[in-house]
Formats: sequence, C-alpha cells, structure tokens
Amino acid sequence: MTATLPDSPAAVIPDAAPVSPVRSARRLQFRPATEFAIDLGTANTLILAKREGIVLNEPTVAAVDPKGKVLAIGLDAKRMLGRTPEGIRPVRPLKDGVIADFTIAEQLIRGLLKQVLNRSLLRVKPTLVICVPSIITEVERRAVRDAGQAAGAKHVYMVSEPMAAAIGAGLPVDTPRGSMVVDVGGGTTDVAVIALGGIVADASIRAAGDELDDAIVAYMRRVFNLLIGEATAELIKLRIGSAVPLEEELVMEVKGRDLVSGLPRVVRVSSSGVRDALQETIARIVNATRGALEVTPPELASDLVEYGLVLTGGGAMLRGLDQLLQLETGLPVMIDPDPLTSVVRGAGMIIDDLKRWQNVLST
Repeated sequence: MTATLPDSPAAVIPDAAPVSPVRSARRLQFRPATEFAIDLGTANTLILAKREGIVLNEPTVAAVDPKGKVLAIGLDAKRMLGRTPEGIRPVRPLKDGVIADFTIAEQLIRGLLKQVLNRSLLRVKPTLVICVPSIITEVERRAVRDAGQAAGAKHVYMVSEPMAAAIGAGLPVDTPRGSMVVDVGGGTTDVAVIALGGIVADASIRAAGDELDDAIVAYMRRVFNLLIGEATAELIKLRIGSAVPLEEELVMEVKGRDLVSGLPRVVRVSSSGVRDALQETIARIVNATRGALEVTPPELASDLVEYGLVLTGGGAMLRGLDQLLQLETGLPVMIDPDPLTSVVRGAGMIIDDLKRWQNVLST
C-alpha cells in the first residue's frame, strides 16, 4: 500500500470544507455599490445604493465661506441656518426643485457621494439615476446632468419625480390601467396620470413645502409682528399645520424676535390661524390636481374613479391634505406608507432593472 505524502494535494485538502454562508454573505456585503439613485430635492437629498437600500438622507444645504469654499454640507450645514457668524452663509443650491447654483450643487453631490462610497474606491465612476421635476427645462436638465458628471459619475440618467414616485408606491405604471400620483415635495408639486409606462396627463407647479413655510413666516410677521426663521416655520407646519378644520384646534408657543422692540418674545399661535395662512398655497396644489384630471382621457378617468390617487412627498404629511383632495376631486385618496422616500425608492427599482424601465429614463 502506498502512503500519501503530507505535502501532496490530497493531504493538504483531504475534504474541501463548504464555504460558510455567513462568511459568503459578509463578503458580498462589503462589496461597494457603484449604482445609485438620487432624489435631489429642494429640502432633502436621499441616496439609495443598489442592493443596499437608502444609505443617506441629508438636507440639501451647504455652508460657504466668503471665498466660495464649501465648509459643511447636509445636516451639519442645516444646523447653521440662522446661526452663522458674518462671512459664513448657508446656501440651498436648489430652488423650486432645480439647480440654482451649479458650483455649490456639484460640490454637494460630490461630498454626499464620498460619504456613501468606499474610500478606497473613490476613483470608481458610479452610475446615477437622478430624479427631476416634470416641468424641468432643457437647460435645467443639462445642469443636473453636468453636475452629476462633474461629481465623478460615469453615466447620468434622469427620471421625472412623479414617475419615480408612482413606481416607488407600487402602482402598475407599465400596464394599461390608469394610475395617478400627487407628489408634494419641498420646491415643487408634481401631478401625473400614468399608463403604459408613460405620463398621459400632468401638471406641475413651483409651490410646495417651502412656500408653505414662507406663508407661515409672513403670517407671523403680519399678525404678531414676530420674526421667525425657516426652521421654526417648518416646526409650526409639522406640529399644528392643517389643510382642513380640526376636531380640536391646537395651540403652540412660538419664540422669535419682536419687530417693534427688537427683543425676543414668545406668542401663542393657533392651528386655525396657521391654516388660514396656508390656504393660498394649498389651493394651488388642489387646482393643479384638478387641472391634470380635466385633461385625462375618459377611459383612464374611469380607472381613477375606481382606484383613486396616491399622495407622496413630504407635503403628504400635512394634516387633512388627503381629505381635502378627496373632497375636491371626488376620488379615493391614499397616502404612501413612507411618503418621504417614495421617489428614491422608485428610482432604486429602476436601477434594479434598467432594461425594463429604459423608456422612462432620459440622458
């Protein structure tokens, strides 16, 4: 009988042990993603990595010094709003859903991508799917594309926000059945009726969450002679803002600076007064929804009577907005379970199957 040598292959690996599924999954987990969906919003930017889900949710704000150098981005920069010393200014590079400051926007996108990319693979050029408002012009579309490429992307695709929101909400957008989505974001409200993978009727207005905040700031100045900042106005909107009368009206204490004496002051604000301040902007959102319905083909309109519309975006969280839309349109209105992430979730589903959704993308 011949003995097996210790250094022979048979002696080195007598029985090949199976690879542990835990270790295998861990190796896959550390493989960095190179395809990202970006919801580049006026208020917040969300980034979703393929196979990993949402990896970043930061305010779309950058802090800039007098020389134009970006000192901080995202949440760190938002904390500086209304609190910066002379010379440092917080900048929102997007206005009404589109890029207003290209240089700052490019640096913001680059900085956010660096946060989600593996540091050792920063030289890898990712593929981006960026969500844009449906009313964006060709010049504004080119600015988005150029900002993505300047931030280091290899390929930049764009998809309209209402289409991405509808896909993210699970609507059957690639079937003959009509689906309707109302996406109330920070800078724009996008309304779309979708069928067979295309937008059949739409409406878009540059009035949404930011304009609601501005209305509250103006209301506090006009009624109480009190000056408040953006962050306080947003807090008032979330706590006591509403689109319809409440069963029990709410009251909130608000701190600000008295415009007469210049000293800090505290006032009590009721939800009924805030609701009156928001009515003009809310009416524009309702009119945009009705406008899209008025040009919807009859066959699709009958589908909407049966299946209703879906409300997405941060504005969907305003109390009673769904009730008001249902009253004004006569359609069933549903709110997406996670309205803040509907758009980026839809863009992530597009990344998962680019071939299927290629007809909804533009370059």
